[in-house]
Amino acid sequence: MEEPSREVTRLNASMEALQFLASIGVKELEQCLFADSLVTVSDTGRELGEFSITVQKATYDGEPCYHIHANSHGTIDDIPCGTSITAYISRTLETLEQSHHEYVKLQDHRLDRKSHMVQQGDKLLVNKVITEREEVKRQTFTFALSSLEGFVSEASNLLILRILAQRKRIPENMVFLALDVDTRISFSAYKELGMKQQVLGQESVEVFGIERTVASAEDATSLSGHLASRVQVGSPVTMRLIQLPSVIRGDDKDDKPVFEKKPLVWEEDMQLCSKFLDRKEELEADHASYIRHHPELKALMADFLQFLLLRKPDNVFSFAAEYFAAFSSRRNPGSTVKSSSVIQTPESLQTQDP
Repeated sequence: MEEPSREVTRLNASMEALQFLASIGVKELEQCLFADSLVTVSDTGRELGEFSITVQKATYDGEPCYHIHANSHGTIDDIPCGTSITAYISRTLETLEQSHHEYVKLQDHRLDRKSHMVQQGDKLLVNKVITEREEVKRQTFTFALSSLEGFVSEASNLLILRILAQRKRIPENMVFLALDVDTRISFSAYKELGMKQQVLGQESVEVFGIERTVASAEDATSLSGHLASRVQVGSPVTMRLIQLPSVIRGDDKDDKPVFEKKPLVWEEDMQLCSKFLDRKEELEADHASYIRHHPELKALMADFLQFLLLRKPDNVFSFAAEYFAAFSSRRNPGSTVKSSSVIQTPESLQTQDP
């Protein structure tokens, strides 16, 4: 299903939001190149999952930009769920490309949402695939870039939060454009919540609270720009920072960030797991198609299994190699003769004397 445009009512970002974007320099963005790792906890303090964000330098179509990867997975009421965001953001905080994946795995109900947005010429193309149970719904939306001045995606929002936390000040009436859950252009506003104390490990630190409103989301970040906690209004869980990260100083801006190595568990990584399942389905479809177009394979396997039951070899693998060598296009001219002296056909077995 394709919708050519959704520009029925023209919405505009506030002047304060546009001035804020114009005020961001490369040096300030360099201070955002670090990783955050939080744990998801319930109201009772039980750990339910984890949430991580990394921001690194990258290039996109030969131009310098920033690569952002955010990953969250865990369980709520023993139901596995999670979300993953991978994006390329320009130095002006334009979203060049973004992939967003959300999933919830119920016992008899599967809900999976994937969206991909990319700039193509003077338009922003958004593709969505929603899988609910066995039903798959595909949608395509296009937006003119001229109507998206001051647009903030989920990935660029993560950079804005870090910059606001470092500045410790949010301009009044700073309202950006964003896409809501129905892929409609809406407003995204930021509000200052002030300073508060939060316990991290054995220390009590002062953090700067920020509220972002698109779907009523509330985020609190520390003074250095690290995410200290994240709360989704209406959700029974809270994401909290466990250890106080090292603060990036001005004289350390040229140092490369060091990320702790973690064991790769691809089954728990939404992006890798999604790629695995997509590739698995692709291979299964290719194999099924090949078998349909080559019905002689069933006859060949039936002959081999019958021959295997008659001979009952000690080494099945060597026996199979000898049997199928006769069908290889790379066999030597004398290999068939040699194999015939070792392997007898079912017809010859039937005519042998006991």
